[in-house]
Amino acid sequence: MIAIALVSALGLRPAFGQVGTHAGPAVPIGKGEAYAMVRTGADGAVTSIGVVMTAAALDGLPTRAPGERSDVPYLLPMPASGPKTVVDHVVVNWEPAGHAPSKVYDVPHFDFHFYVVDRGEVEKVVFASPDASGAPDQQPPAELMAAGYILPPGTAKSKMGAHAVNPASGEFQQQPFNAAFIYGYYNKRLTFIEPMVSLAYLKSKPSVSLPVSRPAKYSWPGAYPSSYRVAFDEAHQVYEIALEDLR
Repeated sequence: MIAIALVSALGLRPAFGQVGTHAGPAVPIGKGEAYAMVRTGADGAVTSIGVVMTAAALDGLPTRAPGERSDVPYLLPMPASGPKTVVDHVVVNWEPAGHAPSKVYDVPHFDFHFYVVDRGEVEKVVFASPDASGAPDQQPPAELMAAGYILPPGTAKSKMGAHAVNPASGEFQQQPFNAAFIYGYYNKRLTFIEPMVSLAYLKSKPSVSLPVSRPAKYSWPGAYPSSYRVAFDEAHQVYEIALEDLR
């Protein structure tokens, strides 16, 4: 019921300039919940693909991941109604202690994995070690890599993908990590697109839209983001992490 109420309210917000809103089922996170959201314009075209999290989702989060994992995953199905998008499903990974590389991403944060392949394909993603991402057989063709991005050793994760990063980003230049944009690959093909946002930055209640470096081509047809937004809606007490300017 909470999700339905928020969908109705947010879908009417003129600040977003959206006509239609479609929400997936709500999933408990912390003391709140989160769900996938697709927004459409007057022409029915998709204008935004995102995750909505209630403010309470930042409270009561696990302080450590289960077993040998560094993260706690939360699967968010896409909305059953509305137009289809390039995103098959979303997994929000809560990283209570962050992850490698140290002094870059080793702070509590969320990884928002927007998968462009189905869950069956994700299950087939297997690496012998994190360093497998640097192997020649994992390096995508140049046209599939966004300008400035590299796929270095140490970023491969089974049942996920190899993480391509932009070493010119501020967090690699000894600046605090607030938000970053990652591309994920497996066997040279795109598997996910991923905004990462630190817990501290979310708690600052930001409202920013950041540009996304795009590759010349994508592995799969569809509309992909040219920007992403991280915003807190004070009136409805929700965060939205959204892929926007889709083309």
